[in-house]
Amino acid sequence: MITSIRRTAPPPFTSILIVMGDGTSWADDLSFPADTHLRRMRDEWLAAGNAPEPFAVPAPTEMEVDSERDRRIAAGFTFNGVAYQSRRQDRENIAGASTAALAAMVNGAPPGDFRWHGGDSDFEWIAADNSTHPLDAQTTFAMGQAAMAHKQAHIFAARALKDMDPIPADFASNAAYWPAGTPDAN
Repeated sequence: MITSIRRTAPPPFTSILIVMGDGTSWADDLSFPADTHLRRMRDEWLAAGNAPEPFAVPAPTEMEVDSERDRRIAAGFTFNGVAYQSRRQDRENIAGASTAALAAMVNGAPPGDFRWHGGDSDFEWIAADNSTHPLDAQTTFAMGQAAMAHKQAHIFAARALKDMDPIPADFASNAAYWPAGTPDAN
């Protein structure tokens, strides 16, 4: 005996879930003909005046928040008015350069010295638009700090979202839930 039928997708889709009296459930489609015992029971249940429960959008999950957090972290950050990439490999490169810059500062690299890294050319970083920017050790270290702050701000924003009950349905599209300064994150 059927106890309920609910839509599993919004109209115009016709997929449903049939729940039986013993708790078992069956996936079906309202557009399929009544060519089986279950579908005949479905049609009888509907003919008796019953209606499928409307589709209910499932609440966002913590995993979805984590995915959006990671997408926004990787979307990049702005430092000194310039957009930089911050995918995993970019953050690794920035962290390495920042550490080397700190060592150069400890060893006395002065501000404005673009050859602090020991090479024969100025130290430059490639921005998200492929333009190059010379960086002294102090600015390179500051960029590393900015990359870390960008990631940390998104981690804490995601934590705040996951603490909400329920997680807002518009968590991914509403910029109010996320830190500012991420280029093209929406």
